[in-house]
Amino acid sequence: MAKKSTKFSAKVGEVAEDMVDRLSPLGPVTWKKMFGGAGIFLDAKMFALVNHDGYAHFKVADANRDRYTSAGSTKFGNMPYYSIPEDVLADDGRLLEWAEASARLLKTG
Repeated sequence: MAKKSTKFSAKVGEVAEDMVDRLSPLGPVTWKKMFGGAGIFLDAKMFALVNHDGYAHFKVADANRDRYTSAGSTKFGNMPYYSIPEDVLADDGRLLEWAEASARLLKTG
């Protein structure tokens, strides 16, 4: 997790913009700077983040945790976000599928 003194980098902004573009089929996806990284929001609710090193993570709960742990994803600090596997990031269809599963968590809690 980023320390308070961590500065926002251009890489974080580039990754956040790319994620917003690629996830736009889900609906109104936006991002904003947060603690040296970026929060990614759908309908004003955060479902993904980009850490201060520029790595993207999706929200995870019991409903989708096995998918991430099986893929070797790592948890982001104490938060309920796990890294998105490289093979998923490389495939727009799979990225949207995984994002939809995380976005559904916004409706179920």
